[in-house]
Amino acid sequence: MIRINELRLPLNHPEEALRPAIVSRLGIPDAHLQSFTVFKRSYDARKKAAMVLIYSVDCEVENEATVLQRLQGDAHVKPSPDTSYQFVGHAPADFFAEQRPRPVVIGFGPCGIFAALILAQMGLRPIVLERGKQVRERTKDTWGLWRQSELDPESNVQFGEGGAGTFSDGKLYSQISDPRYLTRKVLTEFVKAGAPEEILFVSKPHIGTFRLVSMVIKIRAEIERLGGEIRFQQKVTDVLIEPDAQGVRHVRGVKLASGEELRADHVVVALGHSARDTFQMLHERGVYMEAKPFSIGYRIEHPQSIIDKARFGPNAGHPILGAADYKLVHHASNGRSVYSFCMCPGGTVVAATSEPNRVVTNGMSQYSRAERNANAGIVVGLSPEDYRQDGKKDGSTVNPLDGLAFQRYWESRAFELGEGGYRAPAALVGDFIKRQRSTMLGAVEPSYKPGVTMTDLQQKGRGSLPEYALDAIREALPAFERQIRGFSMNDAVLTGVETRTSSPLRITRGKDYQSLNVRGLYPAGEGAGYAGGIMSAGVDGIEVAEALGHAVLAER
Repeated sequence: MIRINELRLPLNHPEEALRPAIVSRLGIPDAHLQSFTVFKRSYDARKKAAMVLIYSVDCEVENEATVLQRLQGDAHVKPSPDTSYQFVGHAPADFFAEQRPRPVVIGFGPCGIFAALILAQMGLRPIVLERGKQVRERTKDTWGLWRQSELDPESNVQFGEGGAGTFSDGKLYSQISDPRYLTRKVLTEFVKAGAPEEILFVSKPHIGTFRLVSMVIKIRAEIERLGGEIRFQQKVTDVLIEPDAQGVRHVRGVKLASGEELRADHVVVALGHSARDTFQMLHERGVYMEAKPFSIGYRIEHPQSIIDKARFGPNAGHPILGAADYKLVHHASNGRSVYSFCMCPGGTVVAATSEPNRVVTNGMSQYSRAERNANAGIVVGLSPEDYRQDGKKDGSTVNPLDGLAFQRYWESRAFELGEGGYRAPAALVGDFIKRQRSTMLGAVEPSYKPGVTMTDLQQKGRGSLPEYALDAIREALPAFERQIRGFSMNDAVLTGVETRTSSPLRITRGKDYQSLNVRGLYPAGEGAGYAGGIMSAGVDGIEVAEALGHAVLAER
């Protein structure tokens, strides 16, 4: 196969135009093009009135070697890479005959799902322990918070089958380095589970919540078919760690809230970024972890039509383009970086807390991205020194749990400013820039449920974020206006607070993917500080499962 990159065609080209473009690009007769598939399709919107689509295409042609030799100086025509997934090994049929303990995966979000799937495909019959409920039951509980202001701390946006990614835009792209095409493995498994095939080639694939629900169920069924076991409402309250004769600490099992102990010599810790009680337990057991940067801010909402017009000009509304997104960064004069995070075109702002009497916001879209508003996090980067709790300025190590305390403080402030009932504090962008209280809504109706309380997000001594974050965001909003006209419109809505952009700590691991000081413990995914989003978490789950599989098979 031959891969052609940077094949450009007008936005409105007819479907049949792709084949002659390929033939012309390769300089071959039409009859010599035996077949082709689109590997990727993106767009160039720099010239809004003359947008183009950019294709990467894999072609099967006659005399392939001759064509490649003739075009060897062309950087955009190369042999197609092998993007198929290569397994690391498979357990023999009698592998568990000696009653060896099965590997355990804690958490069934994107990372845990793919870790369990790969382990199952290797014949290692993993046991998955998920503190939350099956996805359909969990969806009902989540709607209970959104509609009746009733929170279940163990079944919500953060906890349950599918993880936090289930209630999101369902973005399936990432900027991670991917020389082995593991993202392709993730996408392929999603397509097998019912995702539209277009996610294999569009530049920014997404699925949306409703489709993710049914796909997660199908992947769970596949894991079980291969011998894996998924146990819901099974909260891990302790890890059993024992030293060997040389004093090296090894994981030997886990303890559940029910009191049951489960023996395991290999445990994947795929917790997600909100399992605060489990982080604390691991810290108390001496598992090495460290504080890491994260970000805090608000959700901002605009009419989606304004974003479409600013990004696509006269092509706004084109069916291939869909709802427009954006990515913005501003370096504020106080040294802080402000940036857009988890932008959700045509979506809604959702209540995402997992703890009572705290308010957390996030964004979500369905596959259609057809809601009236666009929303995104507008967040400010933090370092561990910003949130350390002991007040020291001596450069000493920050307690890895300090970020959790920092997040909780501002989430509690948001609950207070929202005046209870999990209502979120909100303000108009125009009022925020002018440092004044908002008393009523304008043209933009906020989508957050259970509802918002209009207020002053910058009350002196009672603000919704630290002063340096307020100052940086206030400066950034007009700066973003220069990139997207209408961004700082008076009636756009800021809703607080967005605190869980990523895990505030890292459960540090070595090159073998195992904890630095507990053998057999595999920190993984977003909660462990090694991923950010569905795709990177899924890839990390694959890599951790491979490392675990190598270790298990080598021990036989």
